[in-house]
Amino acid sequence: MLPELLYKAKLAEQLEMYKEMKELMKQFAETKCSGGESLNEEERNLLSVAYKNVVGQRRSAWRLASSLEGRAEEEWRRPICQEFRGVIEAELNDLCNEIVTLLEKYLLPKSKNVEGQSDAQLEAAVFFSKMKGDYFRYLVEVSKGDEREAKSEEAKVAYSWAAEVAEQLQPTHPIRLGLALNFSVYHYEIAHNPSAACELAKQAFDAAIAKLDQAQEDTYKDSTLILQLLRDNLSLWTAETEDADDK
Repeated sequence: MLPELLYKAKLAEQLEMYKEMKELMKQFAETKCSGGESLNEEERNLLSVAYKNVVGQRRSAWRLASSLEGRAEEEWRRPICQEFRGVIEAELNDLCNEIVTLLEKYLLPKSKNVEGQSDAQLEAAVFFSKMKGDYFRYLVEVSKGDEREAKSEEAKVAYSWAAEVAEQLQPTHPIRLGLALNFSVYHYEIAHNPSAACELAKQAFDAAIAKLDQAQEDTYKDSTLILQLLRDNLSLWTAETEDADDK
C-alpha cells in the first residue's frame, strides 16, 4: 500500500494535481507513522511540496480578493469580493489546521529533549517544527485581534524551538538556512520587528558564508540559493528601514 501511495503522489506532482497529491501524502504519512516508522527525506519533501502548493494557491487568491475588495470601483462589487474572500479564508484555515494536526500527531518528536539523537532525527525535528511555524504564520495572515496574537505566538514558539535544535546542524545546512529565512520573515512581516529580522538573517548568512567551503556537495546548490534569498531580504529590509528613518 505504501509504495502505491508514494507512486501516486509522485505522479500527481508531475501532473500538477496538488490537491490529490496532498491527500495521498497525508494518507501516506498517517499510515507509515502509525506503524512506528518515520518519513525519510524524500517523503517529507513530497509532503511539504503538496501542502505548499495547495496552501500557496489559496494565499495568492486571498491576497488578490482582498486587493480587489479594497479597490472596487462600484460599491455593490465590494460585498461580492468579500464573500469570495471569506470562502478562500475558510479553506485556508482548514488546510493549515489540517497540516498542523498532522505534524503534531504523527511527525513532530514527542519529547522536546533531542539530546543524543542522530543527524537524521535532528534534521526531521527542525524540518517539521519549521513547517509548523510556517503554517501558523499563514494563519496569522488571515486572522485578527486575539486570534491573530495567539497564532503569532504559536508560530514563534515553533520557530524558536526549531532554531534551538538547528544549532546542532552545520551553518550551511539547507534546513537550518531555510529556517533562518522563514523565521526572519516572521519577524519582519508578522511581528513587525525589522531589527530582529535583519539580525537573524545576517547572523545566518555570515555563519554560512564562513563555512561555505565545508558545505556538503549534494546540498551546496540548495544552500547557495537560500543564501541568495537571505541576502536579497537583508538588502530590501535595510533599505526600507533606512527610508523609514529618513522620514
